[in-house]
Amino acid sequence: MIELDGAGVTVTTARGEPRVLLHPTTLTLIERRVAVIGANGSGKSTLARLVNGLRPATTGRVRTLGLDVAQHGAQVRAAVGFVFTDPDAQLVMPTAVEDVALSLRRSVPGAAQRDATARAWLERIGLGEHATTPVHALSGGQKQLLALAGVLATEPRVLVCDEPTTLLDLRWRRLVDALLDGVDAQLLLVTHDLDAARRADRVLVVDEGRVVHDGPAAAAVDAYQALMAPR
Repeated sequence: MIELDGAGVTVTTARGEPRVLLHPTTLTLIERRVAVIGANGSGKSTLARLVNGLRPATTGRVRTLGLDVAQHGAQVRAAVGFVFTDPDAQLVMPTAVEDVALSLRRSVPGAAQRDATARAWLERIGLGEHATTPVHALSGGQKQLLALAGVLATEPRVLVCDEPTTLLDLRWRRLVDALLDGVDAQLLLVTHDLDAARRADRVLVVDEGRVVHDGPAAAAVDAYQALMAPR
């Protein structure tokens, strides 16, 4: 469960002026799959990053899985997986199997067991034959699958994905979508893919730092399309 209680974010610009990224927002998200849609710069990524403290709230508070994110950040981040738009932002090891094994360093004792668990995850997502492939030699789609594997291997209770298919072609986008559709964790998906949004249990539409629509997928996507229509 994700709870925002008057949570908002205001930053100070280089000119010393306040800029609101997200106006105070109150939400309780209990659905298994929640999508967040909106134009670039609307505040949807800011909202998503509140969930595990990547972006601290400057007003109100955020609770994830019943824990106050500001007070229990380490516990929250241990239970929340986060996948970025660009997998290069989170892939740090030389090979695919080493990268997944790195994410298991806290939960799986022993290098041999971590290696075996990492290889099992690579097989599960279709990258088994690339276990020892240098990360830089993987395609963009393979890198995104690898980034997902590293996060899913930690068995998060909440999974936040910030536009994970934006940089992918149709084939890889479908593979990543299928993987996300099957996760057991509560999923908060920031996306421009309206087909993916339509599969959500609940959709938030964010515009100019405010949640302007919140409800079932079909109605929310219609509201977003109407909002984006030429005027």
